[in-house]
Amino acid sequence: MAPPTRPSALPSLALAALIAGGWIALHIYAVWYLDAGARPLLAIASLAGLIWLSVGLFIVAHDAMHGAVFPGRPAFNAAIGRIALMLYAGFSWRKLIVNHMAHHRHPGSDNDPDFGHGRRGVVAWYVDFVRTYFGWREFFVLGGAVILYALLLGSRWPYVAFWAVPSLLASVQLFVFGTWLPHREDSAPFPDRHRARSTRLADPLSLLTCYHFGGYHHEHHLHPSVPWWALPRTREGRS
Repeated sequence: MAPPTRPSALPSLALAALIAGGWIALHIYAVWYLDAGARPLLAIASLAGLIWLSVGLFIVAHDAMHGAVFPGRPAFNAAIGRIALMLYAGFSWRKLIVNHMAHHRHPGSDNDPDFGHGRRGVVAWYVDFVRTYFGWREFFVLGGAVILYALLLGSRWPYVAFWAVPSLLASVQLFVFGTWLPHREDSAPFPDRHRARSTRLADPLSLLTCYHFGGYHHEHHLHPSVPWWALPRTREGRS
């Protein structure tokens, strides 16, 4: 199948702004204004929204790594990626892009930081996945932010959980739907050298679980410069 036509940058930029803006607005509301005890259903909905938007922040950074947010503008992509990762969990842009490019260059090999750990089980694979990307820099950034929030919030300090918990649960969601399910080894062979498979979830579930990076993961490996919102178009037989 021929590579798809490169999409316009405008939808990627607009969607990145919506995801980041939505996360910031919901984060401020949940941390600073929401009374979770008086409105538990709203607190649960806010937590679910923050988890999904946190996944989205990581996906925006991921698109930026592939130059898919603003094609042809590497510095602009890097700036967007750094902002998205800082909002998500203070991650290092350089560390993530180096490891992610290694994943694409050496899929399924000992040099693939995202793949080769599944033989020890899904929990050990997740622990390795987190350890690959979470180091002392991230520990001090997150730790410092939590302490600062606790000092500023005073008696409301438990609401810091509306940042820490969504980031943690989003990492599980990203791992399960974006790494483990597409790259785990089972009885069915991988379709090609990319050693990746698409979960082929219905598009609404594909969007909700991992912004199409689970449902169309093999297509992503075939066409890494295609942004998340255009991945469904890359499947053969779809327009």
